[in-house]
Amino acid sequence: MNMMLETRLLFKRKMLETLREPVWIVAGLSTPLLYLILFAPLLKGLNAQALNADRVIDVFVPGMLALFAFGTGTGEGWTVVWEVQNGVIERLRVTPASRLSFLLGPVLRDIVMFIVPSLIVIAVSTLFGFHVHFSGLFVLMILLSLLTAVVSATSISLGLILKDSGSLAAVVTGLQLPVTLLAGVLLPLDLGPEWLQIIAHFNPLYYVVNATRVLSEGIIFDGEVYLAFAVMIGLCIIVFSWATRVYRKVVA
Repeated sequence: MNMMLETRLLFKRKMLETLREPVWIVAGLSTPLLYLILFAPLLKGLNAQALNADRVIDVFVPGMLALFAFGTGTGEGWTVVWEVQNGVIERLRVTPASRLSFLLGPVLRDIVMFIVPSLIVIAVSTLFGFHVHFSGLFVLMILLSLLTAVVSATSISLGLILKDSGSLAAVVTGLQLPVTLLAGVLLPLDLGPEWLQIIAHFNPLYYVVNATRVLSEGIIFDGEVYLAFAVMIGLCIIVFSWATRVYRKVVA
């Protein structure tokens, strides 16, 4: 019970920080909407049949949501670097709160910051012809929330280890581009060469993106979905175990 209370208080703290900086809320809403408004019209010339979909937008929107989930989770590392450099983490050393709670608070905030704008994007995307299947979208949001949690916990841990925004930026941006491109977030990798498809199988995000496109069609009980959840749950266990150890070491 104590850990639940601690997590709630730390989540509330992070949410208040976000609400006090509305520029982050505006940026969080505008980025996916800009993808939808500026990129979606370019898809009209593509052949939906080649993508195994009724409409190209049904392929694009799920991948964009996966990209948004990944991007939302990367931001907390910079906040942690600031907290390290300004003595916030040092002051937390004296608190008896669980180190896992310190991790869960910002992770849950990132999940909320992913879900709320995503629901708005899904609503707007229906104006572009996106087909909404509510049962599939519900499971899709759970899967992408796991993705946000994994990326957020990783970003926090890297911030605690590196303690420098420049070093963190180099690592995050260096990983973000190949990981997202090799997942086929904007267009399926089936359109690419075979060697690209082989490499993609070593990328966890690839399985998530494939599953989001299946779920967006309203199909829940599918091998792609099972595989994606297995990958993400496994990653959650590994990443959260590692991240908790990092927090215990830094906030000893």
